[in-house]
Amino acid sequence: MTDKKAHLTIDGIDSTIDLPIYASSVGPDVIDVTSITKNGFFTFDPGFMSTASCESKITFIDGDEGILLHRGYPIEQLAVSSDYIETCYLLLNGELPTPAQKAEFAQAIKDNSNVDQSVVNVIKSFKRDTHPMAILCSAVAALAGVYHAEIDITNAESRKLTAYRLIGQMPTLSAMVYKHRKGEEFIAPDTSLGYAENYLHMTFGKAGEAPNVSQTLAKAMDRIFVLHADHEQNASTSTVRLSGSSGTNPFAAIAAGISTLWGPSHGGANEAVLEMLEEIGSVENIESCVARAKDKTSGFRLMGFGHRVYKNFDPRAKVMKQTCDEVLGELGLENSPLLAIAKRLEQIALEDPYFISKKLYPNVDFYSGIILKAIEIPTEMFTVIFALGRAVGWYSHWDEMVSTSYKIGRPRQLYTGSVKRDYPAK
Repeated sequence: MTDKKAHLTIDGIDSTIDLPIYASSVGPDVIDVTSITKNGFFTFDPGFMSTASCESKITFIDGDEGILLHRGYPIEQLAVSSDYIETCYLLLNGELPTPAQKAEFAQAIKDNSNVDQSVVNVIKSFKRDTHPMAILCSAVAALAGVYHAEIDITNAESRKLTAYRLIGQMPTLSAMVYKHRKGEEFIAPDTSLGYAENYLHMTFGKAGEAPNVSQTLAKAMDRIFVLHADHEQNASTSTVRLSGSSGTNPFAAIAAGISTLWGPSHGGANEAVLEMLEEIGSVENIESCVARAKDKTSGFRLMGFGHRVYKNFDPRAKVMKQTCDEVLGELGLENSPLLAIAKRLEQIALEDPYFISKKLYPNVDFYSGIILKAIEIPTEMFTVIFALGRAVGWYSHWDEMVSTSYKIGRPRQLYTGSVKRDYPAK
């Protein structure tokens, strides 16, 4: 807290309400408005765009400047110099690991990568054409049943083991979802492989065959996981915190986050990019589509450009673009018709005065969608991969919350319904 205070004057109230101001280590300070309730008022902030719902030390975003920091480290540096396992350790523990700590952490995750048969049965119970996010959400919720008796959310060691289980089993579950929808036999985790390499092996490998995963593709997938690992108090993370504030099983809270991520305005953005590219159809149609996008009355939007938080540029996009070029080169897809549309749109967005003035730069979803399409991951699986990468962020925020004193979430409302009225006499 600083010595500064905000002073709120309200018509009809003689006294001024003094509101404490808390200082952030970086970014805007916050005004504590909790005391206004005793004066008969709530604050009104639809979408919570001006409300700090918690105190956190994990991730910082400055949307105006295009800054994303995990525990103080810029995402651009982590994406290039680190890897997903190290980033997971950082988010959970606050510091980068020593080589020995990283090796121990990685091994613990591998040791907890196998999925209980009861959860396998849950996945197999779904129709093959079920949306993969519905299957993943149910599978993660089922983990709450598997481990419910073993989890003590007040115990740090119990929470650490739960983190290992979540991070270790998310790739296995995600690959199982893919295999089930394809009608193919599940592939067991291979502890000799790296995290992303193992995921690709379980997804595309065949039973009885040795792993054969391109290191370029494994590196690209690892980078996708890093770039999606956490994004501060977004809708799904806030859902995990709100759900977890009731003291519920952490796997249940994560399942709630997965449900939120499923929405097209959140995790479905990269899926929408591919749907847009397919709708455009060919390079010859781009100019007319761009014209429609500039016409506010057309209802047509170019997906993958601009960002709700980043008003300058998405700091993850530059690294993802580099990865995109590497993947397309590896697979010989530089001349793919669909990718030609994407490249032309990218060029327009970076050169057209309209897009520049609106700061509608290609974002991480634009490039990640292209990469996943090139790897031949089905469009409907894109959000599953997002959830796989984001699981550590969700868990880090849940763990941070339950490690300190916290209150059950209870947002208030501006009520505009009927006043008290009596039930009509009969």
